[in-house]
Formats: sequence, C-alpha cells, structure tokens
Amino acid sequence: MLLTPRPRIPRPRTRRIKAALFASAVSVCLIAASAPSPATPLGVGDRLFPHLGNPGYDVESYDLAFTYPGTNTQPLAAVTTIDAVTSARLDRINLDYAHGEVGSVEVNGVPAAFTSTGEDLVVTPAQPLPTGSWMRVTVHHTSDPIAVKDQDGGWVQTKDGLAMANQADAGHLVFPCNDHPSDKAMFTIHVTAPNGYTAVANGLPAGADRTRRSTTWTYRTEHPMATELAQVSIGRSTVLHRSGPHGLPVRDVVPTKDLKTLEPWLKKTPDQIAWLEGKVGRYPFETYGLLMAEAQTGFELETQTLSLFERDLFTEPAYPKWYVESIMVHELSHQWFGDSVSPRTWSDLWLNEGHATWYEALYAEEKAHKPMEARMKAAYRASDSWRAAGGPPAAPKGPKPGQKISIFRPNVYDGAALALYALRQEIGRPAFERLERAWVGVHRDGVASTADFVDLASGIAGRDLSGFFQGWLYGKTTPPMPGHPDWKSDAPQARKGT
Repeated sequence: MLLTPRPRIPRPRTRRIKAALFASAVSVCLIAASAPSPATPLGVGDRLFPHLGNPGYDVESYDLAFTYPGTNTQPLAAVTTIDAVTSARLDRINLDYAHGEVGSVEVNGVPAAFTSTGEDLVVTPAQPLPTGSWMRVTVHHTSDPIAVKDQDGGWVQTKDGLAMANQADAGHLVFPCNDHPSDKAMFTIHVTAPNGYTAVANGLPAGADRTRRSTTWTYRTEHPMATELAQVSIGRSTVLHRSGPHGLPVRDVVPTKDLKTLEPWLKKTPDQIAWLEGKVGRYPFETYGLLMAEAQTGFELETQTLSLFERDLFTEPAYPKWYVESIMVHELSHQWFGDSVSPRTWSDLWLNEGHATWYEALYAEEKAHKPMEARMKAAYRASDSWRAAGGPPAAPKGPKPGQKISIFRPNVYDGAALALYALRQEIGRPAFERLERAWVGVHRDGVASTADFVDLASGIAGRDLSGFFQGWLYGKTTPPMPGHPDWKSDAPQARKGT
C-alpha cells in the first residue's frame, strides 16, 4: 500500500504510528434480514489475508454514492451498486463489508435476503445465479467514519472533513466490495455535501449538480482500479489545476488556507512525471495530483490518480527538501507500480514498494546527489535482520494482530529495492531498464505476480533467472551482492525470550 515509512528522519513523537492506527471504537452493526443459514465468510485464499476477496464472480464496475452530513463524526448515507459477471453458480453472494448498517439489498432489481458473518455481507438472491451471468447488486447502507478497534484504515478524519486510506484491506470498511487487488474494476463515485465543501475522487470530474443547500459531485475512472486505491476527499478545499507532460491534467486538492504555503511543492509534480516517463514510459492514467490532508496518519498513500499526503510533510522544517521530493516521487511511482500493475496477491507487495523505493532512491541520486550505492550498501547490512523480523521480500510474514498495515515492513521497501539493485548488477543496466519498461507495458491495467516478473526478467536477460530470484526474494539470508563481494550483512540480533 503505500504506507511510506521514514526511517532515515525521525518523526516528531506525536506523529508515530501507534499500536492502532486509529484510536476510536464503535461496534459493527449489520442489520440482517432473514436468510438461510449457515452463511460462512469466504476468501480468495490470499496467504496474508485468507478471508479477503470472494470467489464466484468478477466485478466489472462500482457505482458509489455518499451523502456527507456536514460533520465527520456521523455516518454517511450510502448506496453501492456492483455490476459483476459470475464465474460459478451462486446461491449466495459474499461481499466484503464490516463497518456500517445495511438497510436493504437488491439483486438484479429484486429484493434479496442478507446477513453478516465475520467481515462478509452474505446476500441470498431470490433465484440462484447461473455461471456466466451478469448481476447487479445494490446495497443501501451507511459508511461510518469512526474507526473500530483492531481495524486499520477506511475513512480518515481530517481537520475539516474526510479522506480515504483503504490499504491494505480496508475498502470494505467504507463500502461493500470484493476487497482484493486481483479483482480490479471501473468506478463511478458520487458525493453529496453541503455547499461550502468540495468533494474530489479518483478519475475525472463528470458533473456537479448544485442545489440551494448542497452539491453532488461525480467522478469516473477511465482505467480499472483496485478497491484499496479508492479515494474520496471531502473538505473546505481548493482544487488547483495545471498541465503535465503531453497535456496531462494535473489537479491538486489542498486546504484553502494553505494555498500559498503548498504551491512551491505542488508545482514540482509535472517535472517529476516527466522524469519518471523518461525511465518507464508514459504515465498510465487520465490525471494525477496530490491530496493534502490535515491529518496525522503516519503515512502517505498512492490512491489512484490522487495520492494522499499529510500536509505536515511539506511544512515540517526538519525534513530536507530532497527528502520530501523523493517521497513525492515514491507515491508517483506507485501509479505505474502497484496501481496500473497491481499485485496478484499481497505477497507480491514487494513489486509495489520495492519499485517505488527504487525510483525514490534513483531520483535522490540524480537530483540531490545521494548515491544509490551507499543506500543499497546500508540496506545490505541490515537485510538479514529485516528478513528475520519480517520474512524475505516475496514471502513476508503476516500482519500483527490488530495491525493489518504491519505487513509494510523494511523488507518490502529497501529490502525489495536491494533485490532490484542486485538484479541490475546481475543483468546489466540496459537489460534492467528494458525490463522496467516492459513490465509496466505488458501488465498495464492488470494484475501480475512475482512469477510473472521472474519470467519476464528471464526472457529479457536471455537466461533462466529463477535461481537468482529464489535467493533474493525467498531466502532466509541475503545472497552475495553481484559486483560487491565485500558487502556484509549484520547477523540478526536475538529477540528476548528466544
């Protein structure tokens, strides 16, 4: 996801990620109509999140409608409409949904029974759905912005409204969905808010209907998107517009009072897009921009076409200019690596974070004279400890109880970038750069796995690299670095009680 850790520059104490990302508690309430039992929670078998996602159908599109009541402490009225195609005969339809009240459900326009089990909303249509059939599921529900104990993410309360942070598995805390990145879909998002607020979401604007008291804003994506990348901003904000390379619309969402303070940073984005296009090819989406939130999240997030940033990252004088710019590039890189090319499973997370860290470091090297080699040598020294604590890059350990975002450890950031550095050392810079362009080109708008990356790298290198990748991505210890036989990794320190 993008959670961006900042180990090189300590955060002020008040900004550290605490044991639970959000500190409020409220009970989950799914009002159930009568439905046959037993209903059971399902999943697509993800190793890290076994109950995430649901089998039996492929979502084609989501239509989300939220009504903001004018306060970020009360539930939003919402309607979620899901268009999907069944891949199996369905007597029941499982949706991921765990934080709100359900009033009614319809399947193809006919009222359906529903109940809840685990973090699933289980819908029983009036008639079973045959394999290969189109279905439309409409859920009238609430979307609660108050966080629940042991549930990371979902709505983020800002000083003047709301934003979203759904990574890794929190989309279903906001709306019913098939909450796994392997099932991407098109999105239409409507937000009704009192006049005086501005609502912005993923994609491009598709109209704003104003009445005397409120405005309904509509946005549509032009490319498929994973649920964990959905973004809705509601606040007393201003939307700034500028042009990027080849006329790309760039829009930023900022607190109106901070326009002058943040503009020097925001105007850097077009050149950063151009820099990345020079490395990996044309920007993959219809727009881009930064959402500056007055909130303390402890991370930045690569929500598709509108990356979420803490406002204070840009106003805290302790952060050097080069560092802030490199974090901007990290999130921008994710639009290619993680958003356009999404992970097939959450164990493939290293492909997202390793590449974003790679281009973050490469940008710092080229623009701020911070040598990549020095950073990679330091990462190599720590790598065995990272593997011991969090698992190897492509086989990360599962999240800690109540901390789903704890899968975002150093092993999938600098540890994964270190594997990419080793690959460049192994196959040479020209082949590595061809691989990077080919990866985002071949898998654009799709999902891909570690095995897909190994196969493509082997094809471009002209030799089987599976043995090389086995050690770098799955080994308990870090292999020797090609070209740097003198690099050493410190032995992991024994944990207390072991």
